[in-house]
Amino acid sequence: MVIVSKKYQVTIPLEVRKDLNIKQGDQVVFVKDKENKWLLMTVDELTDEMVNTSKDIDKTIEESKKGFHI
Repeated sequence: MVIVSKKYQVTIPLEVRKDLNIKQGDQVVFVKDKENKWLLMTVDELTDEMVNTSKDIDKTIEESKKGFHI
């Protein structure tokens, strides 16, 4: 459990920092998933997720064009 300060700041517990590999100076973001749950991620982790999600985008576009006879 953490306590929110009057400036709305929290200290990320050591166990969470270790699990998420968060180091001093890292940038973190809060991202809402498909189930409306909030996730804490490093910017690097979010970037990796975005790259992995879009890896097959060219193939998907080509397949979509074939389906629409473009």
